[in-house]
Amino acid sequence: MFDLDHTLIRTPLDLAAMAADMQRLLERERGPLPARPERYRVFELVLWSKSQAPELERAVWAIALEHERRAMDAAALEPGALDAVGGARRAGFRTALWTNNARAVTLPALERLGLAALLDLVVTRDDMKALKPDPDGWRVISQHFEERPGGQTASPRSAARHGDTRDAVVVGDSWVDGVAAAQVGVPFVAYGAREADLTRHGVTPVAWLSDLARLPEWLAAHFGAFQGSPRRSNRLGSHCHDGHGRT
Repeated sequence: MFDLDHTLIRTPLDLAAMAADMQRLLERERGPLPARPERYRVFELVLWSKSQAPELERAVWAIALEHERRAMDAAALEPGALDAVGGARRAGFRTALWTNNARAVTLPALERLGLAALLDLVVTRDDMKALKPDPDGWRVISQHFEERPGGQTASPRSAARHGDTRDAVVVGDSWVDGVAAAQVGVPFVAYGAREADLTRHGVTPVAWLSDLARLPEWLAAHFGAFQGSPRRSNRLGSHCHDGHGRT
């Protein structure tokens, strides 16, 4: 399961600016939000609008969509993204995207950048009841892969089965990805993440990647033991380290 922004693609999406625009809208209509020592996040402002100002929720989402549309117009592939997703598929894994972005801007970008054909499932905010770090996207993903057509149960490696997370992994750049993964017991692989942010939110990655193209190699080493093959070292040189080891 891959995050999108700053994991598979590079965009100028500025979530802090998006949140600031949302906050200005809400405060213009409803007065100042409660003071706090850190900024409000997008998902927090969305939740606030749902519960405290439902008549403004559509306008809040419109701000998000406009920021996303501008960012996706400038999107480019993250180095190693095609190797990571394609390599995971060649290793026998199913692949899913789990993003807080809207489907309307996500799908065209995936097609344009050559990622759409490599993903078995795309889960956007349109499919979820709540944004990451809420783990509701896992519900969508696990239900999708739980059964194949005809009711046949998917194999452990080829599906992230509902309630069985041993052969699933989340790859992302942010603490929100790590928190969502942790809430359902799925291992988190950090790519380009800020260690201080992860530590602050209690996220402990099973591996750190500085080269996304090394993901298939890590998957083969990490999941080999589950398939009955001898377990190999998860330390894969200077670009991929298990646990806290990193360069």
